[in-house]
Amino acid sequence: MFLPDKVSINTSAVKLPQLISDASSRFGSQCIVVAIDAKSSVDNSWQVYINGGRTEVELDALKWAKQAADLGAGEILLTSMDYDGTKDGYDFALTSEVCRAVNIPVIASGGAGKLEHFYDILSRANADAALVASLFHYQELTVRQVKEYLKDKGVSVRI
Repeated sequence: MFLPDKVSINTSAVKLPQLISDASSRFGSQCIVVAIDAKSSVDNSWQVYINGGRTEVELDALKWAKQAADLGAGEILLTSMDYDGTKDGYDFALTSEVCRAVNIPVIASGGAGKLEHFYDILSRANADAALVASLFHYQELTVRQVKEYLKDKGVSVRI
C-alpha cells in the first residue's frame, strides 16, 4: 500500500473535522497538513474561507488552527488572502497569532515579494516555513538565492 509523505486538506477538513483525526490515526500526524485560507474581518479577527477562497465560513481562523492541531494535524499551511499576490510581505499579524496558538509547524503563505520578507516571517513571526509561488514561477528569485540569503542571516536551511 502506498503511504503518502504529506497530504494537505482544506475544505474537506472544515466540512468534516473528523477527517483530520481519522487521517492522522491511519497515516500519522506528520503526514497531515491542514490548509487554512484566512481573511481579516472588521472585528480584528480572521475568518476561514473554503472552496479555493471563494466561500466564507463562520469559523475563526485562530480557533480553527487550534482545533485542527488538537484533532491531529501535523502542520498548518496558512494562507493570508489579504496578502496573497501582493508581494508586500507575509501577513505578520496573522502568522504570529497562529504560531503562538498552536504547537505544530506553521507554513506561511501569501505575500512574498523580496528576500527580506522570508527572513521576517521566519525569524520575527516564528513561522517554520514559507511558501512562495509567483517569485519562483516568474523567475524573479531562485530557491538558491532565498536559501543563501537566509543562511547568511543565520537561519538554518539546507542548501
